[in-house]
Amino acid sequence: MPILPNQRHLFDIPDNLAWFNCASRTPFLKAAVDAGIRGMDMRRHVWSWSSDALTEDTEAIRGLFASLIGATADDIAIHPAASYGLATAAANLALSSGQTIVVLQDQFPSNVFIWMEKAEAAGASIVTVPRPADCNWTAAVLEHLNADTAIAALPPCHWSDGTRVDLAPIGERCRELGAALVIDATQWAGAAPFDVAQVQPDFLVAAAYKWMFCPHGTSLMYAAPHRQSGRPLEHHDYNHPGTAASIEGALKYDPDFPPGARRYDVGQTFDPIRLPMARAALEQVAAWGPKNVWETLIPIARDITAAAQDMGYSVPPSAQASPHILAIAKDSPPPAGMVKSLEQAGVHVSLRSGRLRIAPHVFISEEDVSRLLTALKTAWS
Repeated sequence: MPILPNQRHLFDIPDNLAWFNCASRTPFLKAAVDAGIRGMDMRRHVWSWSSDALTEDTEAIRGLFASLIGATADDIAIHPAASYGLATAAANLALSSGQTIVVLQDQFPSNVFIWMEKAEAAGASIVTVPRPADCNWTAAVLEHLNADTAIAALPPCHWSDGTRVDLAPIGERCRELGAALVIDATQWAGAAPFDVAQVQPDFLVAAAYKWMFCPHGTSLMYAAPHRQSGRPLEHHDYNHPGTAASIEGALKYDPDFPPGARRYDVGQTFDPIRLPMARAALEQVAAWGPKNVWETLIPIARDITAAAQDMGYSVPPSAQASPHILAIAKDSPPPAGMVKSLEQAGVHVSLRSGRLRIAPHVFISEEDVSRLLTALKTAWS
């Protein structure tokens, strides 16, 4: 059965609190907290430190994230933030004077600033796809890809309202043009199906503290096989295994890198607290399966958006919407203090770009939905 039963028992969420703010951050799983406590004990009792266990954790994390996007462990690098992965991608992609980089209007800053800098340095320019009135980002992006496009830096959905970008036809068009495709999947990976074989991005990054329930400071990057011989942002003994192996004897500065995308790993990858927590979180996300999470959230999203429309809220067209990130709004500006008022009612959401962003997950109960809808009746008035 594809729809998951309620998973609230895996979290420590009070019954009188409705957490619809997963697009901002997700609560820790109990299993991740337990893993973190064990990690802190290992750090406190440093004589119990196990480098082998941390190496095992890094490889498990690569494999688990790879399973969520249809990749292999060799394709994955471990980073502290999506911005680090995007900077890695930017450092390894060609851009010439007169060429363009395509982004969305109001795209998340991490996936814009690095391209602004790269474009300025190369004498290139940024092409910003305006928000389409019908919310069809896919068609709008395709209209802006042309012979001048060198890089398309895009998300699978818009972070502010969940409106989707179908990256498969965009990836196909990029390949026809010889353009690179870089994806920030922070607001997608773990909560929605994705297949790198279908989309064929050059690079994909995802901060893991949202839909993958990992600690802050955890982000993961996919590099396509033909992008795995590039230049990392930094050099350290962890991404020069020959050097690491010589640490106990005559030190050897071995320039060779490990196989696959591991060369792009950040220094100090082996964090004895964060790694076990991330592994525990990703094991649960993989056990749920992104497709099952997506299908579980569809009826929840349908009930919320239908009720919100009955209250006079506008919502994106269903064909362009995502069940894990909903957005509702009215013609009038949002009242001051609206989000804080909702919090006082036990409902946690975000205000983004003038819209209420509602981001549920598999721990949402019928009582949570009822609490949300009751609060919405008077929230925007």
